[in-house]
Amino acid sequence: MKMIIAIVQDKDANKLGGKFVKANVRATRLATSGGFLRSGNTTFMIGVEDDRVQEVLDLIEETSHTRKQFMTPAVSLDVAMESTAATPMEVQVGGSTVFVQDIEQFHRF
Repeated sequence: MKMIIAIVQDKDANKLGGKFVKANVRATRLATSGGFLRSGNTTFMIGVEDDRVQEVLDLIEETSHTRKQFMTPAVSLDVAMESTAATPMEVQVGGSTVFVQDIEQFHRF
């Protein structure tokens, strides 16, 4: 048995959750935040048999996409004011971060 921990951007979470339901994949969904832009994420914790790991990874990969987004960098007070005019810059966000771990024991009560 494996534990898959998948961190996806909130924009992809509902669609991915729906795919898990259709594929009969039980997942616990947690609201999380963090990353470069401190944006909202969703973390799925999924316990699956070893032979279903690739199926779950495929669902995550086909659903969670990277996007380009504009952000304004933080203004530094150590620099002269004329050089601190915050110019928006384009950054890549989204996608997913996935961890797969061995599970020693699993219980459902």
